[in-house]
Amino acid sequence: MTVPAVPASPRRELPPSMVERMTLILDSFERCSVRLTLEDVARRTHLPRSTAHRILDQLVRLDWLRHTAAGYSLGRRALRLGGRANAHGELRNAAAPLLHDLQMRTGMVVHLAVLDGVEIRYLDKVGGRFAASVPSRVGGRAPAHSTALGKAMLAWLEPEAVDELLGEHIGRLTDRTIADLDTLHQELDRIRRRRGLAFERGECVRSLACAAVAVRGPEGPVGSISLVGRVQTPLEKVAPLVVDAARQVSDELHPPVPRTRSWRQMHVVAPERTWSSATLDRMMAAGSGDWF
Repeated sequence: MTVPAVPASPRRELPPSMVERMTLILDSFERCSVRLTLEDVARRTHLPRSTAHRILDQLVRLDWLRHTAAGYSLGRRALRLGGRANAHGELRNAAAPLLHDLQMRTGMVVHLAVLDGVEIRYLDKVGGRFAASVPSRVGGRAPAHSTALGKAMLAWLEPEAVDELLGEHIGRLTDRTIADLDTLHQELDRIRRRRGLAFERGECVRSLACAAVAVRGPEGPVGSISLVGRVQTPLEKVAPLVVDAARQVSDELHPPVPRTRSWRQMHVVAPERTWSSATLDRMMAAGSGDWF
């Protein structure tokens, strides 16, 4: 008896042109915050691993993609073509429920901002009646070094990057604004020793105080969240809420993955997952200078 032959599995034909293969790879990054390994890309595109690796290398050299220990992600050219606006939309969407929860729990004004050159740009503002007393608006800007939002993000940049970024663009908005780079670096060091918790009292607006924490990705800060109150507000009591909110947004956008030690990791102790009274007391004691 003749055994019928088993039909061979149809072979998937590869796209004939390099442009089509590159498009397949770029399309696999469906969100700006996505990080993919080589294996992830090969699986999503159905390209041979060696082919995917060769094209990925070319895309990295041309700045369409970035490659770090966390994997591949969209690069400068892709972000410049609109990816950055999408990334800000993802950040707003991930943060929105937490911003509203913070406002309901504290009654304070809540901000979400990103670093934009030497300034911060407000992406969202949530607040009740007190919001009218806070002179900020969605889309508005403020000097990064004068705000807790900005200092929370600057603290996670290398000191040389802070110097290059700010240069001569550092001045006073009030008599309490930090107005020189040496003093700013001291403050950024205090923020790192407080595991990223930044404060300011009267530095941007004389009558207001803020507590802020950066939302972080594998390559550094992607935004920050703050609580705003009157200058006499005891911010230390609400600080753990901001820390937890920023951590949740960070984990939503960039799930933790193993990566090599960086400058930031070598200088900062990893944050604890809970915030006891003793932990907060130690944080408050870390360089609690004139800004409290």
